[in-house]
Amino acid sequence: MGLLLRSGCCLFLAIFMALATSPVTTDAAKIIVGGVQRWHFGFNYSDWACKTGPFYINDTLVFKYDPPSNTTFPHNVYLLKNIRSYRTCNLKNAKVVGGVADGGRGGLQFVLKKSKKPYFFACGVGAGLHCSQGLMKFAVLPIPHVCIG
Repeated sequence: MGLLLRSGCCLFLAIFMALATSPVTTDAAKIIVGGVQRWHFGFNYSDWACKTGPFYINDTLVFKYDPPSNTTFPHNVYLLKNIRSYRTCNLKNAKVVGGVADGGRGGLQFVLKKSKKPYFFACGVGAGLHCSQGLMKFAVLPIPHVCIG
């Protein structure tokens, strides 16, 4: 029994050391926000992000949405400053990363460059209405790729 326990601890320690000393890779993915649903009013993007993650440093988020027309609602993409702004959909200190015309064709692309700090995304249309009522917001905390070799 003691040998089995000691072997398990050694295996855990070996795996931990391999992860800790493994090189960080630069493999990156392009992820369409919302998948086939794309970026639109009424889809739960927080739930989507939880099911799609983890997200990695250098992954590219692609926001695809139709340009405004007589048959579509306009959308944009804001990067919110902090969790409080995210929870309340407060756009006061947010940064516009994509306007209403930027989601067409290949979509608006945003590369996740930072780690240790979450990104908070939201649609700012309607002074935050799409964010608060349309569920068009989500947060990601990118992590480094680790290669076990």
